[in-house]
Amino acid sequence: MVVTKPLSTKLPTPLVRRMFQHGDVPFKIIIVLATLFTLALVVGVGVMLWLFTSVTRMDLGFSFVTSKTWNPTGSQFGALPFVVGTLITSILALIISVPLGVGIAIFLAELCPARLRAPLGVMVELLAAVPSVVFGLWGIFVFVPTVVKPLGNFLKNAFGTSGDVIDLPLFHGPFYGFSYLAAGAILAVMVLPTIAAISRDVLLAVPGSQREGAFGIGCTRWEAIWQVVLPYGLSGILGAVILGLGRALGETMAVTMVIGNVAQLSGSLLSPGYTMASVIANEWGESSTPAYASALLEIGLLLFIMSVLLNLLARLLVWSVQRRNPQQHA
Repeated sequence: MVVTKPLSTKLPTPLVRRMFQHGDVPFKIIIVLATLFTLALVVGVGVMLWLFTSVTRMDLGFSFVTSKTWNPTGSQFGALPFVVGTLITSILALIISVPLGVGIAIFLAELCPARLRAPLGVMVELLAAVPSVVFGLWGIFVFVPTVVKPLGNFLKNAFGTSGDVIDLPLFHGPFYGFSYLAAGAILAVMVLPTIAAISRDVLLAVPGSQREGAFGIGCTRWEAIWQVVLPYGLSGILGAVILGLGRALGETMAVTMVIGNVAQLSGSLLSPGYTMASVIANEWGESSTPAYASALLEIGLLLFIMSVLLNLLARLLVWSVQRRNPQQHA
């Protein structure tokens, strides 16, 4: 008679059992690997841009950033007009979109009737999904002729040379529609849904006890929103602005189609210009020499460094706000 041994009923060790039962260790490993991959990707992009721009860096040095002359046929490469154009259009976009976006968020989170909140919120979020080339076409055929041109002419007549109100250099020079003003306005439309949607979610996450406490001490609805709800969610709103700034800095197609694409340095919002992303998109196919290609890649390197620095500064601002009010959870 053959006697068979019973199967072992010994359970795995507590560590292995806990790992497969709850998944804590695999989850931690996946998160760490994903974080390291993201950091490696960012560093890899920076290293690649640095290595492929050696020609321009060795020939021009820091004068590449300070020079305002861009003449590829004469081997003259200066990125200052593109840096200034990127900053002008991005700042103008934030000046327009931040008040509108926060106002939309306040309406959706605090004032909108409940039956309309979801449909309007979906419409705002869908606006962020529109491709940038569609915004560019809409800007060329609709937005610039019907909105930007009348607005620019009004600003030029009121605040430009011999203006009726005051003379501001921001509105000097001829105006044909395609300009920094058009690019900044189209960027404002594009970043508006991002700022509005995230700010709305931040305000909805503010605990109801904060509002009830404000009403309990006699605040009006406006006072509760302005003095309690907005300060409580300020760090989250700043995060939304950071995301909007990131898109504004790197936006390419829509800006290329409405900014005018002129490599000049101008302090007037009514003048045509260039941004760093648009000059790369417009002229990369024409970069027939190593120096030309290296110059365009170095513009990409400058844009990469600018984006990283601006986001770090913005993140420091968010941290400082959170330290002043550690009870914020937004």
